[in-house]
Amino acid sequence: MNDLTPDRDDRTAKLKGIGCARKRVEDARFTQGKGNYVDDIKMPGMLFGDFVRSPFAHARVKSIDTSAAMALDGVVAVLTAKDLEPLGLHWMPTLAGDKQMVLADGKVLFQGQEVAFVVARDRYVAADAVELVDVEYEELPVITDPFEALNSDTVLREDLAPGADGAHGPRRHPNHIFLWEQGDKSTTEEVIASADVVAEEMIYYHRTHPCPLETCGCVASMDKVNGKLTLYGTFQAPHVVRTVASLLSGIDEHNIRVVSPDIGGGFGNKVGVYPGYVCSIVATIVTGLPVKWVEDRMENLMATAFARDYWMKGKIAATKEGKITGLWCHVTADHGAFDACADPTKFPAGFFHICTGSYDIPVAYVGVDGVYTNKAPGGVAYRCSFRVTEAAYFIERMIEILAIELGMDAAELRRINFIRADQFPYHSALGWEYDSGDYHTAWDKALEAVDYAGLRAEQAERIEAFKRGETRKLIGIGLTHFTEIVGAGPVKNCDILGMGMFDSCEIRIHPTGSAIARLGTISQGQGHATTFAQILATEIGIPADKITVEEGDTDTAPYGLGTYGSRSTPVAGAATALAGRKIRAKAQMIAAYLLEVHDDDVEFDIDRFAVKGAPERFKTMAEIAYAAYHQAIPGVEPGLEAVSYYDPPNMTYPFGAYICVMEIDVDTGETQIRQFYALDDCGTRINPMVIEGQVHGGLTEALAIAMGQEIAYDEMGNVKTGTLMDFFIPTAWETPHYTTDHTETPSPHHPIGAKGVGESPNVGGVPAFSNAVHDALRPFGLRQSHMPHDHWRIWRAAHDLGLHG
Repeated sequence: MNDLTPDRDDRTAKLKGIGCARKRVEDARFTQGKGNYVDDIKMPGMLFGDFVRSPFAHARVKSIDTSAAMALDGVVAVLTAKDLEPLGLHWMPTLAGDKQMVLADGKVLFQGQEVAFVVARDRYVAADAVELVDVEYEELPVITDPFEALNSDTVLREDLAPGADGAHGPRRHPNHIFLWEQGDKSTTEEVIASADVVAEEMIYYHRTHPCPLETCGCVASMDKVNGKLTLYGTFQAPHVVRTVASLLSGIDEHNIRVVSPDIGGGFGNKVGVYPGYVCSIVATIVTGLPVKWVEDRMENLMATAFARDYWMKGKIAATKEGKITGLWCHVTADHGAFDACADPTKFPAGFFHICTGSYDIPVAYVGVDGVYTNKAPGGVAYRCSFRVTEAAYFIERMIEILAIELGMDAAELRRINFIRADQFPYHSALGWEYDSGDYHTAWDKALEAVDYAGLRAEQAERIEAFKRGETRKLIGIGLTHFTEIVGAGPVKNCDILGMGMFDSCEIRIHPTGSAIARLGTISQGQGHATTFAQILATEIGIPADKITVEEGDTDTAPYGLGTYGSRSTPVAGAATALAGRKIRAKAQMIAAYLLEVHDDDVEFDIDRFAVKGAPERFKTMAEIAYAAYHQAIPGVEPGLEAVSYYDPPNMTYPFGAYICVMEIDVDTGETQIRQFYALDDCGTRINPMVIEGQVHGGLTEALAIAMGQEIAYDEMGNVKTGTLMDFFIPTAWETPHYTTDHTETPSPHHPIGAKGVGESPNVGGVPAFSNAVHDALRPFGLRQSHMPHDHWRIWRAAHDLGLHG
């Protein structure tokens, strides 16, 4: 017999499992400066790499003279494309099926492109040597406009055979990459042609950049004695990097160890493989010494993977009563110099076809043209899931424009078109199967929370006061209801370079009742060490404080596809739960043996297995763990370990209702966020505190994107916003207060019902901020104004509307 104290509530609290607002265990070392980042890594004899980069956006490389640089004391090598060509490493494959120069091979295609790689014994010597490399360029015509690119005689990618198909089908122009289509084009166009009301608009989601706190970098170290390459780096998908490194270098994968140490933010910027990684690997193989490459901020903004840059032409049809009957969209996507977008192979435009959003739209069509220009390549999912942010912005702007055409309140227009709760699982017109949702409940809760009727009344009063000359400030109410698609994803649909996008977890329970879990993901600030331990605590009955979570080392972690696109919880979290259930199943057999009953006569109870009907007879998980290693149990192997590889049957569909209340000074263009209400439904909530932190961070990035952040180019292809003096990063001064809320609609197919939340605030926040700007100026005739809505652009819009007298 056992003591039944503490009671069930006390035992549940001690576990700190799912639903507990547990403090992040990672933060203790970070706040004390004890993090271990790539630039903290120091090795004996380590060399340093730096790039010679092109000052031109488009030019032929006539010659490269490295003699002066090589003569500088401390310089070990200067690599060019000619040095890499015999190794077949002057070009490399991209994640999108294209190929990309590692170092400029005959010409450069964007400002900041890598031309030569200097290796020196000191970082500052390497920088000095870069200035001594003499490159002769012959300037060529520059194209930074994707529409111009499709009509120009200037061929950007001369390495591609004229008329040859691309990775995703026929190319209709030398600067064309692909046309990707989804939906029923003919039926959609027929519906639009016969509709009562059609709203049409061009919506541009400008080019921006993830700009993580830590820039990209690596340390490559080749041990020539045992033939093993170790690569430390800022990798969001370390196992994929290992596979790519093996394919490029010819080194067997078991002889490559890739380690992602602490990473200072990723946001998609650290998914791909950059020339710095390849050059560092080559340099360490040649020299036999470790080589470190870490880019500076200007290099990060100028040359690493960008986000967005989508021109979206939309048509949305409806009845006179506001019921949407069809949606048509054509996107011109600026991919830059190479198609290096980080998208699943089958979806060259990512998951943009989630652009029907939260609405029951019976027929739809999407076509996306990818285009080469003289801009940096990339196209990553900056805090979103593969172009979902662009899709959400598109449909939420189109809803607002349709409301103008109909003369209808935009909140009511959304309400009458929402997918109903009883329609789930819902099959969209563009091929997705939404797992669960209750949009009307979330919307009503949001409108009531902000007193929407009262806000509209106040806005009307402010407009009249403005017309009377009593104020120069207007009020905008930005509405957004978004549905995201995350958890990539089912191997049948999603792969990168042929590798299915499953994920994994391996668990080992120690004899004393503590545990270690190793996963194929890698945290860049998401709090995995905290939340994954909570999942396991609930599943296996061991307190979260006794569970260690390890990620990022390919020598110890099971193979996984990494962390991006809110896939950690939907995929790796599911693998964690299922691995925990394997542990629990074995623990049940051990408990039954120890209690001298049949397996079916014991049941799991929080942190123990008890005999059914006799709860005083039980064995705790700590006791079971000890027995697993120290007692011979017939028919049961010693030890208590499990591994799970999870291939999800479907993706998950978190959603949210956001409302932004903004005041705009029409004379200065200055804005003040008076209120921002964010309701998220991410299914089962693992840690409310971590969720709130994710929402706050994502909304602040959304604020930056909507209200000022952009990568802008002049007509010569020069980057105009390549420093943090020009590229907007919000500080505490600009960041408003956020009110967070939630509903909870579990995913029916996920083992714990979780959907993911890390990307949602960026997906929903951008249209909420933008719609607030538009709503403030809508009564005076504004229909569409392109982001970012910085003070100058808002002032200009007000001026063009005649509001300055």
